[in-house]
Amino acid sequence: MNINDLIAIVKKKLKKEIIIESIKVEDKSFLHVGHKGNDKKKFHLKITINSRELSKMSRIQSNKKIYKILNTELNNNIHSIQILIT
Repeated sequence: MNINDLIAIVKKKLKKEIIIESIKVEDKSFLHVGHKGNDKKKFHLKITINSRELSKMSRIQSNKKIYKILNTELNNNIHSIQILIT
C-alpha cells in the first residue's frame, strides 16, 4: 500500500466513526529511517484531530477508540502513530 492510499483510508475510517471538525494525517516515516526494526512497508503517522467528541474523553479513552477503528491498518500498514487531539 502506498502512503497516499493509507492516509485516505485512515481519514475515511475515522470520519465515519467519530465526529471530527478537522483532521490532518502526516507521514513521519522519514524520522525513523535507520532505526532498528524499521520496515519500509509500514508507516509512521502523525494524526492531528480537532474533535469535540474526543476532547470530552480522557486521553486513554480517545486513543483506545482511534486504535480500535484503525486496528486493521495498525496490524498491516502502520508501525506507529502519534495522536494529537485539539
